[in-house]
Amino acid sequence: MNTKIIGSGSYLPDTIINNTHFENRVFLDETGEPIKYPESIIGKFKDITGISERRYAAENQVASDLAFIAAERAVANAGVDQETLDYIIVAHNYGDVRYGKTQSDTVPSLAARVKKKLGIKNPGCIAYDLLFGCPGWNEGMIQANAFIKSGMAKRCMIIGTETLSRVVDPYDRDSMIYADGAGAVIVEGTASEAGLLSYQSASYTFDESDYLYFGNSFNSQHEPNTYYIKMKGRKIYEFALNKVPLAMQACMEKANLDITAIKKVLIHQANEKMDEAIISRFYGLYNMQPPKDIMPMSIHKFGNSSVATIPTLYDLIRQGKMNGHSFQKNDIILFASVGAGMNINAFTYKL
Repeated sequence: MNTKIIGSGSYLPDTIINNTHFENRVFLDETGEPIKYPESIIGKFKDITGISERRYAAENQVASDLAFIAAERAVANAGVDQETLDYIIVAHNYGDVRYGKTQSDTVPSLAARVKKKLGIKNPGCIAYDLLFGCPGWNEGMIQANAFIKSGMAKRCMIIGTETLSRVVDPYDRDSMIYADGAGAVIVEGTASEAGLLSYQSASYTFDESDYLYFGNSFNSQHEPNTYYIKMKGRKIYEFALNKVPLAMQACMEKANLDITAIKKVLIHQANEKMDEAIISRFYGLYNMQPPKDIMPMSIHKFGNSSVATIPTLYDLIRQGKMNGHSFQKNDIILFASVGAGMNINAFTYKL
């Protein structure tokens, strides 16, 4: 029994925030001192991250609203009765954070809220949330695969949703990275060879757990009792470069796949330079250079929406909305992610 994706949907908010939005903002370092650049901070930022613009949720939307829209589209795309879903797994990190507020709302769970919005009455449809950092959606796929292979489920929905724009420190230059969005897929058991072939997952917490954390604003006078998403960028970069390619390689070995079988690598859209370094290191393990167009990138227009980056990217390609990229039957796709925890995971998938 394999676990196959039968439908997908995504939602990227309408509000486009260009880099020029941050042009006159004063960014501070960890000591509270203004950061000074010999060149434009916007130009420097784009060169490193690849981001030109990102999407922010509307003022009347929260993460569960974005998740619901993506879920509704996935149900329609799959052409299934939503009452037949055995599990709804929603990956996120900060819950529902209302516009202009900083408090996270997670009771009831976002999965329960999505189930209610979908109008599902079946109590046998189990809805729960998954907190696993940016690799949360990948981990949801791995869990759904376990449910299906064990006979606990026949059909599951996995959603990644986030409104990171609501939890950023306006004085931290890293705030320019983050964005909002949601992506969803529906999977079911299949007797065919298509589906999830192998996976690798790990949590590094002994020295690495605080690489991403919640901390005070770099401006000590700005809401001192409020915490914002913070990261140790250099440590994350080095960690990702060392650990993610090895997880990807382990995944390939478990599936007994040759590196040349891979048609696309869908990697968490965290930072263009970091993702390029990861893919180069991965292919370097096989003494190869990455093939052209092997790694589709959506971060340029949509920013880093954490758990939503991979499912939205997958759906955009599946729906023919990513120029130069497409999926064909029997293609082998390698999914990989890294994020808070520090967690990493990867899985191989045959279309």
